[in-house]
Amino acid sequence: MKGAKAMGEVGVAMNRKYAIRRRWIMGALGLAMAAAGFVASQAKAGEARQRWEQLCQIRQDKLDLILPDAMRENEIDMWIVAGREGHDDPNAAMLGGGYIGDVGFYIFHDSGAGRIERIALGIGGAAFHQCPLYDVTGRAEQLRALVEARNPRHIAVNIAQHIGTADGLSHGQYEALREALGPDLSARLVPAEKLVSDFRSRHSATEIAAFAKAGEYARRIAERALSSEVIEPGRTTIGEVAWWMMEELHREGLGNSFGLPSVYILGPGERGPVSGDHIIQRGDLITLDWGVSYLLSYTDMKRMAYVLKPGENAPPPGVQRAFDQARAIREMIRAVIRPGVRAGDALAEVNARVAATPGLVLGRYDDPSADPRVSDVVIGSHSVGDWGHGSGPSMADFNPLRMSYVLQSTNFLSVELFLYTPVAEWGGRKIKIPLEDNGVVTPRGLEWVYPANNRILLVK
Repeated sequence: MKGAKAMGEVGVAMNRKYAIRRRWIMGALGLAMAAAGFVASQAKAGEARQRWEQLCQIRQDKLDLILPDAMRENEIDMWIVAGREGHDDPNAAMLGGGYIGDVGFYIFHDSGAGRIERIALGIGGAAFHQCPLYDVTGRAEQLRALVEARNPRHIAVNIAQHIGTADGLSHGQYEALREALGPDLSARLVPAEKLVSDFRSRHSATEIAAFAKAGEYARRIAERALSSEVIEPGRTTIGEVAWWMMEELHREGLGNSFGLPSVYILGPGERGPVSGDHIIQRGDLITLDWGVSYLLSYTDMKRMAYVLKPGENAPPPGVQRAFDQARAIREMIRAVIRPGVRAGDALAEVNARVAATPGLVLGRYDDPSADPRVSDVVIGSHSVGDWGHGSGPSMADFNPLRMSYVLQSTNFLSVELFLYTPVAEWGGRKIKIPLEDNGVVTPRGLEWVYPANNRILLVK
């Protein structure tokens, strides 16, 4: 009995000892977890602050390096960008953002020499003031006196016929601006369409870096989406692929260029609903079209994948030949892109090269010819960067005004084409091969800002 009692006392002591140790371990674990949570929160805060600092530098460079030439080349000595609460101009974020309680104005004045003067009236907020871009700040009511003192010849405002980023001034704001300025100054108002196009489509080194990173984000997520990581043939729908991509954007803290990614089947069967409930099957050729936004840079790209059948390790030879042919046409497009050439002339030049190539004809989008002896080509290489479809020079029939603009160094272009070509393995019918990737115009031509699409991805 004494032995049992002694053993019991020892057991109680040991239990008490281990209980104390467990409490110490759990406490230490709790502290470690709390520390980990703190570190994670600090890392997130660090990322937010880092992106804000990069964006501040992008804005400073845009106003220091790009705006002066854009204003002087267009003979504009004052640019007024108006905003009001609930109605931001499309350029407001690049100009510094900020809070507008009622009406606010970003104003830029060129005295003819040196730096462009920057004035902000009726705009505030902590982040706006912590990225100091403006020489003069004040109240919106000071507008007329301030403009009269500078006596500009041409006052550009954001009204436009063709380019959305240059058309941010509402009718109500326009009327209020005319009233605030008075008849003499109002007679000097001119559209800012070309000015905005030049300002938004020419880029500093910091913008190019952000655009390249946006492209790499877009490429990495797209290529993961069209892989066995996401797709299980016979179970996964194209809509589930699209929403997986949206979840990745959310996780990375990114925006997008066009909303839900367009994911659809190229063949051999029917295309089906875009990003809908169509189930991906073995033997399908899939494409996606989408863009990522990061630090005010927007991309537009496509990728494609083939879902392998049992025993296959590559796409059908006819599909691969079609893809290789599309890549060759892409190089024809790149060969005509250079600074100093009107975008429409560059498009005419590459179209002539396509038409002179045996077996190729110029076609219509998603309406190929019935002739099985030829492959149809559609080229729509457009401006990109400030939006998914950008404001600058474009080699695309759907941007007629922008086709009249001259390509400049640092312009961003989305090199986009569609090839419709017969594939023997699919009964000789024409399949669509879409290619699209983004680059920057340099004195050497068009240079990719991330690895372009050079292969058909494979889903096992």
